[in-house]
Amino acid sequence: MSVVAMKTGMGEAEWAARVELAACYRLLAHFRMTDLIYTHATVRVPGEPGRFLINPYGWRWDEITASSLVKIDVDGNKVEDRPERVNPAGFTIHSAVHMSRHDAACVIHTHTRAGMAVSALKDGLLPISQIAMQYHGRVGYHAYEGIALDLDERERIVADLQDKPVLILRNHGLLTVGRTVAEAFSHMFYVNMACEVQIAAQSTGAELDVPPLAVAERVGRQFDQMAYDDGDLMLEWAAHLRLLDTLDPGYKT
Repeated sequence: MSVVAMKTGMGEAEWAARVELAACYRLLAHFRMTDLIYTHATVRVPGEPGRFLINPYGWRWDEITASSLVKIDVDGNKVEDRPERVNPAGFTIHSAVHMSRHDAACVIHTHTRAGMAVSALKDGLLPISQIAMQYHGRVGYHAYEGIALDLDERERIVADLQDKPVLILRNHGLLTVGRTVAEAFSHMFYVNMACEVQIAAQSTGAELDVPPLAVAERVGRQFDQMAYDDGDLMLEWAAHLRLLDTLDPGYKT
């Protein structure tokens, strides 16, 4: 545990969650999935119902550290006396998911170029790549209602997400959830890659080769077994952390 955590009396579980979320922000920055200081990744505080960790408003994602993350309640209000600002309006979408999906320990929302491009297409994400087929039947869609500031929109977000790991916010961007930070990040990394592949393929103007529905369904089942039954997800996350430790281990502070 860090010196900061020990001085504040923070528990080991919370500090571990902080380190993982800080790593998530650094990875999103590394893979160019940021929108300057906007959008968020949030995680539940272990053992503290209704409490979450979020980035300090105004910080670049490559600057985030474990100790800089801010603890907030379900309304996006700070629950600690700290100087860092938070963006309560930006937590509207996250709070909807956290409050309704008890399995959603981590929620990530991005405005990537490819994600926004696919969100603007009527057909949404097409099963034209292996990565996209991994998410067959696992992507929800939420119609655009304007900037997500109205609390009553939360019910419709939840209804559109249902029990899926991915939600495409029409004309807006991408959202992923996970039982862990590692899971939510993996979903975001690969769904965004599927969007990039689709936009690249469509930009050629050539006819797309869409495999039969049965093939997409089979790939989805195979993906679940590989990622969750065989432990590939944790191997993947460990590899990401090694990358960060090589680039800059400062996220752990």
